[in-house]
Amino acid sequence: MGYIREEDKKYLRSEFEKNLQEEVKLLVFTGDRCQYCGVAVAIAKEVAELHSLIKFEEHKIDGKLAQEYGLDHAPTVVITDGEKYGGRIRYVGLPSGYEFSSLIEDIIDVSRRTAEVSPEVKEKLMTIDKPVKIQIFVTPTCPYCPRAVRTAHRFAILNENITGEMIEAVEFPEWANKWNVMSVPHIVINEDVQFIGAYPDEQYIEYVLQAYKKLR
Repeated sequence: MGYIREEDKKYLRSEFEKNLQEEVKLLVFTGDRCQYCGVAVAIAKEVAELHSLIKFEEHKIDGKLAQEYGLDHAPTVVITDGEKYGGRIRYVGLPSGYEFSSLIEDIIDVSRRTAEVSPEVKEKLMTIDKPVKIQIFVTPTCPYCPRAVRTAHRFAILNENITGEMIEAVEFPEWANKWNVMSVPHIVINEDVQFIGAYPDEQYIEYVLQAYKKLR
């Protein structure tokens, strides 16, 4: 028995058939003594089986590619084209619960090689020319978290200097405690600027710019 219900598979096949345009790689980075790695691999395989443009790969978290992408926690799921996006669109921990919808929407955006934001937000976004990492602490039962994750990932799709990293707070409590995560979504940008909540793009980008300007 799989993790995705048959009725959901039918819906996803239809959505992928309508929306996928170019190949997408679904990479799962696993490690030893990793409680959730098997589930992450199984979910990714099931998604990949739904359309020929989705390619599944499993890699080790201590391997060369993980080092290249700057990954050190397992499981980590990366959605990429293998070149342009590198390892910048990532899920550290299971993309389960409400976050499964984010995973699907990210696959579609990466396949399209673009994401939707307003012209005003895009203009501000494209001024960022130094590395900015947006980390979003979430829990699977948080209905507001996918919006915060998707915003970071859309920004990362549009600007190669941005990395969007979802972190499942329950799976990595020490990491969450480091930033005093008490409620989610809790966003940390460049380990400097923080805010809590699923803000609209127009407010979200201002926090990103605040962190970016501290690099100058």
